[in-house]
Amino acid sequence: MIVEEANAIGSAYLRVDLLPIDQQPEMRRLFRQYLDARLGVYDRLPDLQASQRELVRVGEIQQDIWSRAIGASRNDPSQNVARLLLPALNQMIDVSTTRTIAMHTQLPLLIFALLAGVALVSGLLAGYAMAKRKSRSWLHMMLYATVIAVTIYTVLDLEYPRFGLIRLNAADQALLQLRDSIR
Repeated sequence: MIVEEANAIGSAYLRVDLLPIDQQPEMRRLFRQYLDARLGVYDRLPDLQASQRELVRVGEIQQDIWSRAIGASRNDPSQNVARLLLPALNQMIDVSTTRTIAMHTQLPLLIFALLAGVALVSGLLAGYAMAKRKSRSWLHMMLYATVIAVTIYTVLDLEYPRFGLIRLNAADQALLQLRDSIR
């Protein structure tokens, strides 16, 4: 989704050339602010309130960009702005909304409960099977505990990819490179 968002913003930015020359500098400035705000949403995590404030700012900038594009389309006899720029802006806004919803979507509690339940039941069954033996294998017990712990950690790390070992920060490079290219 990050790459899709970068592509949508980049396409819309290129189509700013369709606007009258006197309106282009302000629209380009708004696009730079927009990219900074989009990056700011994720930079402020895990502080959800700060991230939410940045999302409000993103919405305001989106509205300003959209309003200016609508105004320009009304004065465009060729209707190129309406045919080319507005759909690109719409795509940019849609992808932003999709990413925002994905950011707020979490695995259901049932999945975590099932994961914990499977770990406990499998531990119970493994312990029951080992109880019948005369000697217990410390290697097998440690290996089993490690595999269960790593599995649970990996699922949690995938659920929150900006905080653990699995990071999306490298994926944000697409937006950072786009921001640097439009300066």
